[in-house]
Amino acid sequence: MNYAYSIAATLLAYLLGSLSFAVIVSKVFGLNDPRSYGSKNPGATNVLRSGNKAAAVATLLLDGLKGWLPVVLVKWFGGDYGLGDGTVAAVGLAAFVGHLYPVFFQFKGGKGVATAAGVLLGVSWVLGVATLATFGIVVFFSRYVSLASMLAAVFAPFFYLLGDRAAWNVDKSIVLALVAISALLVYRHRENINKLLKGTESKLGALKQAGKKSGQ
Repeated sequence: MNYAYSIAATLLAYLLGSLSFAVIVSKVFGLNDPRSYGSKNPGATNVLRSGNKAAAVATLLLDGLKGWLPVVLVKWFGGDYGLGDGTVAAVGLAAFVGHLYPVFFQFKGGKGVATAAGVLLGVSWVLGVATLATFGIVVFFSRYVSLASMLAAVFAPFFYLLGDRAAWNVDKSIVLALVAISALLVYRHRENINKLLKGTESKLGALKQAGKKSGQ
């Protein structure tokens, strides 16, 4: 493996992940900074609290794209530069960490749900769809986005292992990256865990109402 190219790709992935699209999109749409209302989390769910669905969707797609793009670029073109699954794992994790701790925004980022989904879809669309299906099922029955996000993240490494020799050949570096992403995502939801335990966590249908209560 060419370590110089691998390091460069990982650094670029982190910088791409550091683009906080919740803040950028909100500014383009003329909305308040998402870090100033609601959960104060710069992510699509909090942007939805502004009442602007278009801005929330744009944030969701762009946050997913920045996780997906570096992974697929390495998969598609990395072979020409001696880059393999190790670099795929590194750029996926770097993009995710960039979203959580963005260098362009004082290292104060979001929780990484959409970016993690983008990474999974980049690794394999089957893995991504399976994980998103888990998210959708949990949201449907519980109405808790945070709970669905955490459970989907926890299941992702297991789905990857289950697909060994059927949909893909398992690579240890990708397993480690997925476990790290899962652990970090759950850690970033620690406040939501406390609210879930206390019964004070907002459900999906209450997001818009919560935005109105916060004066947005």
